[in-house]
Amino acid sequence: MKYLRNLIIVTFVILTVVACGDDEDPDKEKPVIDISIENAFPTNCDTIYFGETFELKLLFTDNEELGSFSIDIHNNFDHHSHSTEVTECNPGANKEPINPFALIESFSIPDGLTIYETNQLITIPAGNNEGLYDEGDYHFFIRVTDKAGWSTYKGLSIKMFHKQTAQ
Repeated sequence: MKYLRNLIIVTFVILTVVACGDDEDPDKEKPVIDISIENAFPTNCDTIYFGETFELKLLFTDNEELGSFSIDIHNNFDHHSHSTEVTECNPGANKEPINPFALIESFSIPDGLTIYETNQLITIPAGNNEGLYDEGDYHFFIRVTDKAGWSTYKGLSIKMFHKQTAQ
């Protein structure tokens, strides 16, 4: 639940900062996350490997100006659902987390942009001081917020494995 608390705090701070403007013609459109671009990653049902780096490749658009984006990766060992994708992935068996991986990270988007393609490198550690991270089903959330404070998100189902034991 620590990741949820952090996500709420980050979202509150972002909304507070961007909501302080006094526009005559306020922006009323949410930004868009496009995961259909060539070489987009991750997409629903993709696999991410512990101990490796991947390139986050997504396209964000907004009618006026983009603000920031964040990612949240957390386990889905109980198969709770908040995926925004239609495609269902092959879930593994339900299991209790022992040493689950979790990541919440925020990134700014350069000022003045209405279109932004990410090329952010994300390194996923193999484990922590408690050992290797648990393999299995995870959620990957992407949230983009525009300068006016509107946000939208995509919730993807992914698999996370250690390469030497990948299934």
